[in-house]
Amino acid sequence: MRKMIKMSMAAVMVMGVSSVSVQANDILTNIKADGQIRARYEMVDQKQSPINTPNANAFTNRLSLGVSADLMGTNWLSAYVQMTDVRALNNNYHDAYAGNGIENNDLVKDPEQTRLTQAYLDMKYGKTKLRVGRQAINLDNVRFVGTVDWRQMPQTFDAYTLTDSTVENLNLFASYVTQVNGVGHDSISTEVKDTRTLLLNASYKVMPELKVTVYDYMIGEGTDGHQTGSDTYGIALTGEVKVAEAAKLTYRAEYAQQSEASMENSGITSADVDVDANYMNLQVCADVSGILAGIQYEVLSGDGDGKAGKEKAFQTPLATLHAHNGFADMFMTTPEAGLEDLSISLGYKSKEFGMLKATYHDYTAEVGNVDYGTELDVTYARAIPGVNNLSGMLKVADFDADADNGIDLVDTTKFWAMLDYKFATK
Repeated sequence: MRKMIKMSMAAVMVMGVSSVSVQANDILTNIKADGQIRARYEMVDQKQSPINTPNANAFTNRLSLGVSADLMGTNWLSAYVQMTDVRALNNNYHDAYAGNGIENNDLVKDPEQTRLTQAYLDMKYGKTKLRVGRQAINLDNVRFVGTVDWRQMPQTFDAYTLTDSTVENLNLFASYVTQVNGVGHDSISTEVKDTRTLLLNASYKVMPELKVTVYDYMIGEGTDGHQTGSDTYGIALTGEVKVAEAAKLTYRAEYAQQSEASMENSGITSADVDVDANYMNLQVCADVSGILAGIQYEVLSGDGDGKAGKEKAFQTPLATLHAHNGFADMFMTTPEAGLEDLSISLGYKSKEFGMLKATYHDYTAEVGNVDYGTELDVTYARAIPGVNNLSGMLKVADFDADADNGIDLVDTTKFWAMLDYKFATK
């Protein structure tokens, strides 16, 4: 993979040659640039015991710059490179990186760093494309594979990815991943995971009211045991049903099984882990003239026998977890007893007003009679008037832990205020 990344970087480094040379040699054509400036304030207040740590108050900024170009005068070979820099304007938060000496406050996992987030070559033939290099991968609703884009440094993948949409309404995706670059500081071994992982996804749109997606995500064991391997295969039915001129329903019905890993890495196997878990998600959302309402029931199975060294709970190590099971991020790892999340939401959106949405979660264990707690999430987001491509967001999450939750969950409140500006040349 190092050779692959070097090849990708070598291809895009020619973007630094003079415009005269570019025109003369026709090395680069159709050059485009894109970028993002995302400034955010995040407050975290966790009622930990016996010693309550100070609140986190994090002012951070993401700056991303990317350049793409067609190569060698072709319309089938192109390259893209992107750098991302995360800076902190204060030090009143713990960023999960021990090297910065800031350990006392509550956690906000946005350490300062600069990273090559993407660097890849694209080769196209008709509606088939091969992408080689470091890249972003977001599959379906990012419940199993995503870039964790909520954090300031996104998660990206060193991979060989093949996609095809030759057959009408059929989309095929296959990716062999050799390294996962997590959201934390890239000097931490748990954030850079060497792996042998195969991601397969196929979707077919039968009609506007029904799309069928099947998948098999074969996640290999991580180097030094930092990542537990598993095979996750399932099916999802999604669609949109128009019930009136200004009213529609969207739904998702999904089921998946998880078993021991079939992919190995660096001689590490899953012999000491008995993985046998399942997942279910039922969701219905309504939009009536901008009034939003929804209900969701999601289940990640747990380990019923409680044996030491056995990890049977359904896990999603490559997911964008912030988008699921509450914005307070209390369930970044599925508890041993599993998780049942029953949520209801209500909101309103319009072009002029933006979107205001509240979601209430009730969390319980899938195995045993244990209440984890409840959570209320509220989000308001809208485009900033008068400034193209600038949007703002206010968001709050309030988790109320049950006194006998059994897994040391604590009352947690989080608040965010964010401005997001994106730009791209045409």
